Amino acid sequence: MIIYSENPRANFDYEIVDKYEAGVQLSGPEVKSIKTNGISLKSAYVRIMGSGSIFLINSHISKYKPAFSAQQTYDPERSRKLLLHNKEIVKLFSKVKEKGLTIIPLRVYLKGKYIKVEIGLAKGKKLYDKRESIKKRDIEKDMRRELKGR
Repeated sequence: MIIYSENPRANFDYEIVDKYEAGVQLSGPEVKSIKTNGISLKSAYVRIMGSGSIFLINSHISKYKPAFSAQQTYDPERSRKLLLHNKEIVKLFSKVKEKGLTIIPLRVYLKGKYIKVEIGLAKGKKLYDKRESIKKRDIEKDMRRELKGR
């Protein structure tokens, strides 16, 4: 499994409750751009529309230069449809509605010959939870330095 992009703020800002794997509806040049690490999930989020479809919004897939001429227009941050089973969409929709959770993209990777997005059902962390995460990260970093020095 080749990982093309990960959401850098996902584990810091959110507590991940559940994870799902979804396909993405992409054009050919977008696939080539992703395979050359041209994707960013920095400010991306997932939204369920009223029609029962789910979209990845605000993810940046850079323009694949060999495929586009100067005349064609391309929006690198367009909304992209995620491919999930209806049962999964209904389950996600009910959890988001009832518990106040949100859906965020965690990473984009290649599985077989398909590009997949791992999305997470997440709950926002409070400020004191973030401080605890920083403290744990610093302690682990110090322990690694000590072990490396020996």
